[in-house]
Amino acid sequence: MGVNYSPTPTGQRGKITPATTYLPAINSPQLPASLPYLSVRQRAGQRFAALMELSNRSGEPTPAPGPEKAAVAGGLMPLLADARDKLKNKDLPAALSLYESILANASDRSDVLMTISADLGTNGYVQEIIELLAPRYDVEKHGAPAGINLLQAYLVTRNAEAAQHLLDLLFSLGRPELEARLVGFSNAVSELFISETEAEHTAEPGKKISLVSISKPIWYYGVEALAPLLWTRPTGKLRRVAFAQCALLGLENSAGGAVQSENLTGQLCRGLPLWLAETFSYSAGYAPVAAIGTFGDHYAVFPMEWTAENLRQLNDSTEGGLDYVVTGTLRNRNDDFELSMRIWEVKKFRELKTFSARWTPTSGDSALLLLQEQLCRYMEWTALPAPAQQIYLIPTSPLTYILSLGATLSFFLSDKGILAASHQPTDLTALLRAAQTNPSNPTAQFTLIAGLLRLTDLGRAHEPAAFLHAQNWLTSAAAQSCQISDLPAKFN
Repeated sequence: MGVNYSPTPTGQRGKITPATTYLPAINSPQLPASLPYLSVRQRAGQRFAALMELSNRSGEPTPAPGPEKAAVAGGLMPLLADARDKLKNKDLPAALSLYESILANASDRSDVLMTISADLGTNGYVQEIIELLAPRYDVEKHGAPAGINLLQAYLVTRNAEAAQHLLDLLFSLGRPELEARLVGFSNAVSELFISETEAEHTAEPGKKISLVSISKPIWYYGVEALAPLLWTRPTGKLRRVAFAQCALLGLENSAGGAVQSENLTGQLCRGLPLWLAETFSYSAGYAPVAAIGTFGDHYAVFPMEWTAENLRQLNDSTEGGLDYVVTGTLRNRNDDFELSMRIWEVKKFRELKTFSARWTPTSGDSALLLLQEQLCRYMEWTALPAPAQQIYLIPTSPLTYILSLGATLSFFLSDKGILAASHQPTDLTALLRAAQTNPSNPTAQFTLIAGLLRLTDLGRAHEPAAFLHAQNWLTSAAAQSCQISDLPAKFN
């Protein structure tokens, strides 16, 4: 499935402004809000480099350099600045070469390790922090600040054992002013150990997860040949955003879940990014894509949250790169659903904003509509001009619509041979229910119509109730305003 990534990112207008949220310098597992992290209203470089100020705030003296150190310092600052420019220009090999030459003469200086780790982290090169600092870092010599940057790099790359070892060393410094911060990291490491243990118990060895990218509304693939005007790619400077399949938390066996037939939570995990990607495909400012995981010829189930390293891998595998990624986690406890969505800025691999929703079977629509409204407002969603305004309307019952998108994806991918035939829905119940509960929503009707056309292509008999619903809607004024003159003939 080719991803059709569009144009270059937008200019200053429409740029997402980070909310007042307190985050680690590198995006590590969520830590208590009471810890002294810096606001993301600050530049990422300031946030990361602010760790350099930790020794001054905590009262740790900065030793005066000797004559030879002063001489070295005079030559280091231009080299560090040059390496920073290389990183900004995405010339990582040149920056690493400069860092190696700097560290050959100044690896014992804590401020040098701090600056290098700050600049690498700001530009998203987390693994390189580990490669450069881990062999050189000495807790007694370099103190806490550089160690905290290295610790966060371990957390981002999900190296729980290394993070725990370094955390023990930082605790051994006996610095009371650091205790609250280190306790927060301790909680993050504990959560990481738990999630890694769950992943070991649920992962199936010998297979890798592949990502399928959907760059158009999923229903549009089924009607594109007959109604090409139902969706057109926006033009101009567009922000590129990927909506990732939601992680499903609390599973006892995700490998088993990956091969199960369609179920409610599975369709939600896949339908949510499809719904949001569709929403932004009818925005004037975005080029969205939905990223769905497959595992062999089955759906993949993600048992843990996406990390900054996962986002970098997704971005690196995308032609032209991404500006933003929206990830999510879903948990179902006895039909009590909890959803969390995170917006990430890819350039600096930092989290910008988190939204959450919670619902029961009777409150899902209101909770999801509120989530969509908050997300669209934050990301400055603006509608495309007519005729798109007649085609895309916010569904009145998003829950049924999301489930229908999940089912439509299964039809589509099994028809393409990406999924096993067992994933193909046995009927159009989910699609018909969405069309009935969203009678004024054209995209819900087109989703059902696309499903009926696909059944015809598969040689399967029409379902009378679904066929009659589609036939009646196609004669309505709402349908005729959508410029679909070739579609009604298929349902006479």
